[in-house]
Amino acid sequence: MRYDALIIGGSFAGLSAAMQLARANRAVCVVDGGEPRNRFAAASHGFFGQDGMPPGEMLAQARGKLAAYPSVRFVDGLAREATVEGDGFAIKVDGGPSLISRKLVLAFGLKDDLPDLPGLRERWGATVNHCPYCHGYEFLHHLLGVLNLHAHSAFQAQLIADWGPTTFFLNGGARPDDETSARLAARNVTIEPEKVVALEGESPDLTGVRLADGRFVELASLFVAPRTSFQCPIAEQLGCVLDDGPLGRVIQTDATKQTSVPGVYAAGDIARPMHNATFASADGVMAGAGVHHALIFG
Repeated sequence: MRYDALIIGGSFAGLSAAMQLARANRAVCVVDGGEPRNRFAAASHGFFGQDGMPPGEMLAQARGKLAAYPSVRFVDGLAREATVEGDGFAIKVDGGPSLISRKLVLAFGLKDDLPDLPGLRERWGATVNHCPYCHGYEFLHHLLGVLNLHAHSAFQAQLIADWGPTTFFLNGGARPDDETSARLAARNVTIEPEKVVALEGESPDLTGVRLADGRFVELASLFVAPRTSFQCPIAEQLGCVLDDGPLGRVIQTDATKQTSVPGVYAAGDIARPMHNATFASADGVMAGAGVHHALIFG
């Protein structure tokens, strides 16, 4: 079967794109590996009408509603390879037969490349977090920390201070310049130069961090902004132009979410420097509409 659109990724962006095409009665196949980026979080916050809902439940509900459209098919598995096939595309999924489509939507998401710090990984999405808009309110007025990973971390520390008393752990890195130090001081952020060697407490709870000199600093939550990488190699395989974002590469798209490769669209975290579920869903809507327009006029 030749689909009108193949969508690689079945999270907020991919399902939103698929819904637009399903409602246009187009043949759509959603390929999903089942590992959304926010699977570590118990609740999703800030999403319109869904604040506090478990992200897995939100995705299950969305997938169930999408499955009601007869033109939609789901394939569970990881997309491994993409090639141009005539005037369309062929996708191989986990060694199975190729799936063929006229258009392609990349919505496979990012993975967070977490620092190798004892006690951090098992707390990710619970008491070690990235986005204060997603998870900050749950730690309002508690002792908070920010781990220095790159130049963006000092900005993050200034931001986090709105939710509670904040310590910026330089983690053995260089002290901020005078201007940045003054901004941190204006936000009452404490600068701790010593290297962090471990997170402590009964996981996933956090009581604080242990420093290399033996001191213990009490914390309720540690915020980090890890580097990111693509969960799938297909954008590179197809030759999509990539841009450097503040935390990792993103796929360059136009206003309709089409990439530099005609017929290939990208939506969600992989196609924007600022990430959350609302942005991802909105990008998916635009990509789905863009694909539909291209099927008619392109």
